[in-house]
Amino acid sequence: MADDRDGVQEPLFDAGGPMPPEEGTGYRGQTACAVAGITYRQLDYWARTGLVTPSVRDAGGSGTQRLYSFRDILVLKLVRRLLDTGISLQNIRSAVGQLRAGGAEDLADITLLSDGTTVYECTSTDEVVDLLKGGQGVFAIAVGKVVREVEGSLAELPGERADDGAPTATNDELSARRKQRGA
Repeated sequence: MADDRDGVQEPLFDAGGPMPPEEGTGYRGQTACAVAGITYRQLDYWARTGLVTPSVRDAGGSGTQRLYSFRDILVLKLVRRLLDTGISLQNIRSAVGQLRAGGAEDLADITLLSDGTTVYECTSTDEVVDLLKGGQGVFAIAVGKVVREVEGSLAELPGERADDGAPTATNDELSARRKQRGA
């Protein structure tokens, strides 16, 4: 789990501010709902209760729009998948909290396993095998696959700058991943 270069583990989800390289670009709630496969009511409840809060811009009163980052939408989709498997919202809150606290170097390398109650974060095949040997795993979610699904869903959708509210071309983590792959 730790970074081999300096022994320090990078956080998976930063609780404060937008995640670089997003630079203030995000997606409106309706887009986040469509990509994550959730209702606006769920999105609103999860934001108000702190499960998944928008890291680009929170609602600041009447008429303002929440803006969700790529990572926020990824977490929303993961929460939805965990709910679909029967994990309670309370246990999902705990899992999201552990992910924020423990972190991981790259989202695509994480596999979430669950025994139906507890959600385990695995970053290596050895960890997955150890959990399975102990009889812990009932289902798994490969986060890398979910990352690619969210990338594909957001590919044609416009982002929005938090500072001016006008739609703009996406210049966020998704764009950076595409440039890195040479797409």
